[in-house]
Amino acid sequence: PIILEKDNECIWFVNEKVIKFSDDKEFIKNRVKRSKLIKDFVPEITDTSENMYAYKKVDGEVLSNKVNIPKFINLLEASSIFWKDIELSREELNNFKNKCLDFYKVKTEKRINLFFNKFHHKDTITYINGERIPKIEDLILELDWNNLKDGIPSEFHGDFHFENILYSYKSKKFIFLDWRQDFANNIKCGDRYYDLAKLMHGLIVNHKIIQDNLYSINWSNDEINFDLNRKFNLVQCENYFISWLNNNNYSSRKVYLLTSLIYLNIAGLHHYPYSELLFSLGKSMLYQNMQQVYK
Repeated sequence: PIILEKDNECIWFVNEKVIKFSDDKEFIKNRVKRSKLIKDFVPEITDTSENMYAYKKVDGEVLSNKVNIPKFINLLEASSIFWKDIELSREELNNFKNKCLDFYKVKTEKRINLFFNKFHHKDTITYINGERIPKIEDLILELDWNNLKDGIPSEFHGDFHFENILYSYKSKKFIFLDWRQDFANNIKCGDRYYDLAKLMHGLIVNHKIIQDNLYSINWSNDEINFDLNRKFNLVQCENYFISWLNNNNYSSRKVYLLTSLIYLNIAGLHHYPYSELLFSLGKSMLYQNMQQVYK
C-alpha cells in the first residue's frame, strides 16, 4: 500500500489483518466509536487496545490504482448515500458553525505555525512560480470565514481520498478506510464540504506521484518554484467533479478554498521536501481562488 509516513502513527499488515497504531489514545478510542456509526461503509474492527485497533484485511483494490470516469461516477453515487444529512436545532446549528470556524480557521493557524517552526521558514511576501503572493497571515485575515463556516451537517469520512477507498469486485461496493476520528471533537456530525475538499485534494496530489518523487520544489528566501506531475485520469476526474459539484448545488470555489487550507494544514505533518510542496501549493491555490471569489 502507498502510505505516506506520519510521526505519531504506524500501520502493519499481519496474517490477513490490518493493525493501526497511534500514540494518541483518544484518537484510537474515537476511531473505534466512529466505526460503529458508519459500519455499512468501513471494515469491522475486531480487536482494540489503548493505542491500537485491528480489522480483517479487505479483499479489494485501492481506487487510486485504476480509477476512471465510470468508477468515479459510481463513487459519487455511493458517497451521496453515505453523506446523510443530519438535522440540527437552531442552537445546534449555530454551535456546528462555530465548530467549523474553529476547525478551519483556528486549526489552520496552528498548523501554519507548526510548519514555520518545524522547517524554519518565515511568513513573507513570496513569488510562487513567478506570481507575487502576500503573506499567508494576510490571506487568512482576508478570507470570508462566514462563508467557509457555513457547512452542511452530515455523516462524514474525514480523510476522503482515493488511497482510503477500496473497491471490492466481489461485493461490488466501495469500502472506506482510515476514517477521521472526529470533526472538531464531534464524532457524529461533520461538514460534508470537508469530505468534498478532501476528495479534491487527492485528485490534485496523488500519493503515488509523491512516493515516486515526481515533483520538484525549490524554495530560496522569498522565491519558490515547484512542479507536480499529475495523472491524466485524475485530471479528467477533477474536471468531472467540478461539473458534478455545480450541478448538485455545491460551490466548487468553496471546495477549492477548503482544499487549499487542507494543504496548508498537512504541510507541517509530512516529510521534507514534500512539506514545502504542500505549503507552496496551498498558499498559491488559496490566493488564486480568493482572487476569483472576491475580485
